[in-house]
Parts: sequence; structure tokens; C-alpha cells
Amino acid sequence: MHTVLRKPAWLKKPIRESDGRRSVEHILQRQGLHTVCREACCPNLSECFARGTATFLLMGARCTRACRFCAVDHGVPSPLDSGEPVRIAAAARDMGLRHAVLTSVTRDDLQDGGAAHFCAAISALRRTSPGIVVEALTPDFQGSEAALAALAEHAPDIFNHNVETVPRLYHIRPGALFERSLSVLACARALMPGARIKSGLMVGLGETRDEVFETIARLRQSGCDMLCVGQYLAPSRAHEPVVEYVTPGQFDEYRDHALSLGFSGALCGPFVRSSYMADTVTVETETV
Repeated sequence: MHTVLRKPAWLKKPIRESDGRRSVEHILQRQGLHTVCREACCPNLSECFARGTATFLLMGARCTRACRFCAVDHGVPSPLDSGEPVRIAAAARDMGLRHAVLTSVTRDDLQDGGAAHFCAAISALRRTSPGIVVEALTPDFQGSEAALAALAEHAPDIFNHNVETVPRLYHIRPGALFERSLSVLACARALMPGARIKSGLMVGLGETRDEVFETIARLRQSGCDMLCVGQYLAPSRAHEPVVEYVTPGQFDEYRDHALSLGFSGALCGPFVRSSYMADTVTVETETV
């Protein structure tokens, strides 16, 4: 069993009940929807729900991959629910969202990786909430250019795909390849010239400062213009252990490095997640 590090003061966040949180939970329950907020045990859940926001998790709550850092269940997934896109759009309308983040489990069992389901959700959102900003946080679709081309036809305002960690640590992502994720981002940049291209990674898994700097540089070279860097927090003792709690000062360095390379937005901080405060940080230069 790995030694569990004691969390520093800057990683203590209160969990609060609120009318806003209860309203969001009621809407999600009524529509029978999953969120990455809950399935991935996000530490920001109570804060984001209280603000009236949530990140929708498409295609069920069971992933075909088993990344060693992720709390989302894995195994044989359920069949696609064709009514889910419409219910997501209804929930977004009822929540009054002006910026909707769509993400999903990885569905390697589907020929297109679920790209058509993303497209259906984007279309439903725009029919129900004209003018809404749509951010698609996708899996790698096993590198399929056809899947990305289908998504490009529906023109998400922001295309987001996370590399998650530095190349040396990709053993914690069975089924994923760092170079393939970079190619997904580069392909999205080419196919979606009007979109913002975004990616993110976790730190505290044993990577070095130089490895993070190099990964940020590779992301910029692949066409990314928005970056998120946050602290990895192990969901349980059975998951990959935290090696280090990165200091706020080090997050400042990562932000400054990203901005020096030409990223227009870099959100870096202990509680940052790829969809955290997404509605307010289209261009962001602060540490959270």
C-alpha cells in the first residue's frame, strides 16, 4: 500500500450545500443525466453546482478504458441512449447555461468512438439554446480523422482534448498514446479553424518541471491556444498515488511559461480541471 501524503493547506476546500446546488442536482436527476463532476469525484462539484453549472458526461458512466488516475467506472458499457442529447439540451436550458461543456467516457466499442453522439448533443443544444457556447471535451476517438471531421461539421466553439500527463507517465493511461493525442489536437486545429483548441494535464504524478515545460511546448506546437494544469488527487488508495503536491508558485511558473509560448489562455492551479470555470475563462491568465 502506498503512503498517503497529507494535503497542504492550499488544497482544503469546504463542501457546501446551497439552493443552487440542489437546483442543479434536481434538474440532472429529472433528466436522468450523468456528469463528470460526480462520476470523477471532482473536488469542485459543490462550487460549480452552486454556480448553476455542470459538465455533462455523454454515453453512460462506464468507460472502456481503465486509466489508473480516474474514478469513472470501467468495463462493458451500456448501449447508447438516443434520447440523451435532447435531455442534455433540456437540462442546459433549465439551468440557463450560456456555456455548455460536453464530455464523455471513452467508447472504444463504437466504430466512431461516439463522435455522432457528440454531434447530436451539439445540435440539440443549439436548437434549444440559440447562441450557447459549446465546448466539446472528447476522448481520442482512437485517432480517427473521420470522427474528428464529423465533429468539425458541427463546429464546436471550443474543442478540448486532454493529454492528462507527460509522455513518460503514459503507462497510467492504458489504451492511450501521447503522440496520438497530439495528432488529435493538430487535426482538430486543421479541421476547425474557427474553434479554440484546448488541452490540459495533471501534475503531482512524479513528472519533473522540465517535462511539464516540454509538454506545454508540444501542445502549443500542436495548435492549442488554451491550457489547463491542475493538481492530481487520487480518488482512492487503489488508484495511482500522489507523488507530490505542487505549490501555487510552481503553478504560476507553468502559467507564465504557457503565456510566453503564445497561449491566449492558461488556467493553472491546484483545483483546476479542464472544464472548471469554463464559462468564465475563455481567455484566462490567472492562477486558481
